[in-house]
Amino acid sequence: MLLRLVPEFELRRDVVPWLAAQGWAAALDTSENSSALYVVNVERNGKIIYTWKGSQRNTHIGLYDLQTKQNEHLYTFEKDLHIISCSVNNERTLLAVSFHQYTEDETASQLLQSVSKYLTLLIEIHPINNVRVLKAVDSCVRVQFLYPVEDRNASTESRLLLVSEDKYIEQFDIRVVAEEEHKVVIQKSGQLPRAKVADDLVWAQWDMMEQRLFYIVPKESKSTLRCVQFYPDENFNSILESHLDISVNDTQLKLVNFGYDYCQDQDVASKSLNLQVFTSKAGGLCVCCSLACDTPDEIMYSIYFLHKDYYVAAYLPGQFLHLLNIQHPDLLCHSLFLTGEDARIDTLQNCSIQSPLVSTVLDCEAGSLYAVSISDSTLLQLLQKSKQDSERLAALHCALLYFQHTEDLEMQIIRWISENLSTCHSFDPIQEFIVASLYCRMCPETQNLDKLLPYTSLLDWIGVVPGVICATDIISLPVLEFQNSKGFWEKLNSNLESVKYAEPQLHYHNNVLKREWHNLSEEREERRTTAYLRNIFENAKKVLSHLDTWDSEARLVPLFEEEDYQQQLLMGLMVAQLKDHLMRHLQYVGKKKIDQIVLDYVANLLNLIHRIMKEVWRRYQLHSCVFCFDERGSAGEFAVFHIMSRILEAANGMCMPLPPGFHTLHLGLGVRCLPLHTLLHYIDIGVLQLTETCVRKLLKDLDDNEQNEKLKLSIVMRLPEALGQKVRQSWNHPINANLIARKYVKLLLENLGNRQCSRSIPERFSIPVEFLPLNYLTSMLTEIENQGVRPYEKQDHVNARFVEEMALKHTMTLLGLKYS
Repeated sequence: MLLRLVPEFELRRDVVPWLAAQGWAAALDTSENSSALYVVNVERNGKIIYTWKGSQRNTHIGLYDLQTKQNEHLYTFEKDLHIISCSVNNERTLLAVSFHQYTEDETASQLLQSVSKYLTLLIEIHPINNVRVLKAVDSCVRVQFLYPVEDRNASTESRLLLVSEDKYIEQFDIRVVAEEEHKVVIQKSGQLPRAKVADDLVWAQWDMMEQRLFYIVPKESKSTLRCVQFYPDENFNSILESHLDISVNDTQLKLVNFGYDYCQDQDVASKSLNLQVFTSKAGGLCVCCSLACDTPDEIMYSIYFLHKDYYVAAYLPGQFLHLLNIQHPDLLCHSLFLTGEDARIDTLQNCSIQSPLVSTVLDCEAGSLYAVSISDSTLLQLLQKSKQDSERLAALHCALLYFQHTEDLEMQIIRWISENLSTCHSFDPIQEFIVASLYCRMCPETQNLDKLLPYTSLLDWIGVVPGVICATDIISLPVLEFQNSKGFWEKLNSNLESVKYAEPQLHYHNNVLKREWHNLSEEREERRTTAYLRNIFENAKKVLSHLDTWDSEARLVPLFEEEDYQQQLLMGLMVAQLKDHLMRHLQYVGKKKIDQIVLDYVANLLNLIHRIMKEVWRRYQLHSCVFCFDERGSAGEFAVFHIMSRILEAANGMCMPLPPGFHTLHLGLGVRCLPLHTLLHYIDIGVLQLTETCVRKLLKDLDDNEQNEKLKLSIVMRLPEALGQKVRQSWNHPINANLIARKYVKLLLENLGNRQCSRSIPERFSIPVEFLPLNYLTSMLTEIENQGVRPYEKQDHVNARFVEEMALKHTMTLLGLKYS
């Protein structure tokens, strides 16, 4: 099962044994009579209120504390009652109870009496004392005590919400006084003060943890969602209003998290609005609503104003489980849509389910409260067995976003990536892993950073999800009405403001970076010393010094700390452009903090690539000898070479820098694993890049047999001019010396330009000559050198005398003569 349900509370496990020990055995067999023992409410901090029938058909109320794992008897009614709603205050001194006045076994004559059907009582239970009638009406009433903030001293005032089936909510203020022997009694001051909270509502939800009331008022064309925030030391304020395109005029009142009436709630559920609000501490709020559909085989539901809630699970037993990534709703492929066996949750077989606490579900019929989480093992199985790109991509993002960067999970994802590089057709798994991992690592550091950093390599999604049709509409943003509010509402307001004033492309993109990198890569050597470029390379040095100290297994992958102009240029440019991007939108953060964020981002990028290589290296059991050229590579080395080629492709596609020494190691594996013609083709098309470290080692370590001569000559012929000047001297071979001499003459004559030699050059002979005397050539070259034309400034041993010597050696070799 994708959703893991761990039972936090079960009536049979946590209550029935305690009841048996207390002598209330009649409640043990709950299968015969579902009303014998059931949960009626869940209070803040997991205080669960339940009711049961005793042996004398008395009605008892008990409480189970999730924190202490202890049961407590609260109150007993000396008659058989059907309790509809119940709540206890924070100090457990007052109990509010709403119940039906008559049970099924009472006579019809009693029912015809002019007595209200429903009664709501306020009871003193510390100690058990007075009972006060709050409501005696013909409509059902739900009760709910407000809870103050945690760790607050005992209060002399309690506040109670009454929710009437007649579609209004009011608040009662209850003052108590302490008498002798720690007795607490209600002050006798006539009627209790009350205040109207809301009216004309058709739906309401209580958020026990945050003390918020959400409710919906129907309008002519659209319904209005409102929220009332209750404060521990103040009154309540209406704080949010939002218009929803939902028709609710003819629905029956639906209450969410106001306790559970096992008889009435199932009847109401089929006639009322199926809707729930979810919030997160990061300032996220979304509204999930199941809509009626005319087509029997279709199920429609909507989710409104999405802000940083990460995942919402929509579940219909026996039909589907949708795990919606509503932080990024623009791409359908970031959400998991499961049906059939993949969507099955054995423990939730019916629809009598509520979510009273964060990440919990209450199976009201079974009387079980479960903590809900995503199963990492099931998620990985889904990632590995899925045949659809949309499921693979959604599972990959869910694993990274939900489980953050757990090392073991990360290792298994990397292993899956290395095995499925060619099976994902609509996205690059390496790119998605790197971008999504960086996003998950960096965004918790700073508020609103998640809106500025890239979270996917995909610009759009043209694929489909079988059986799912999704439409995204722009809705009007909710209106917030508060002043100097902190916490959730402040963060939600910040999220809404960023949406309101966001630029069209708020997430960082690499288009400008790619263009600038290519432009600077083609600059002439003498222009690389400008102040702008010096700053770029200073950024790169900071990144390299900012890299995490690689662990003891770092040298498992023989990366070499070496100068790589192209990669350092890219690192420095990424730092500069990402810094500019964040400075435009995070001015309140400060330059020093942004500098740190950017350096962390680029350094983490390099570390992630190294992490991939380390896992692959370990999997194929490679070691540092792969950088020797005296033997051919193994099958494992070839597999690693292929993966490195895909890493390079992914990095080039996203314009991401690579760790120092990546190209050297990649080339070394290519030399060991590829046939010569393939190796040279990879060099020519840019898959393999010739680096000074690798070429020097190759020229130095390999002997000069016929096969190695061919390899070395092919490499030397392909060296860029600047690199060639540095490394050609490492190969002490006549062929190489001849190449150096030829190159020297060519450059010397090219650099001569319009200069004129002081020595006169004879006119051409009328008869063509096929051989230019060597002494004439060397004399002319010497004359040019004397004029200061020296193409190889740092290689003084290459001169006209060197050219003469190489020419003689070459001639003698061609004639088959020995040269001494």
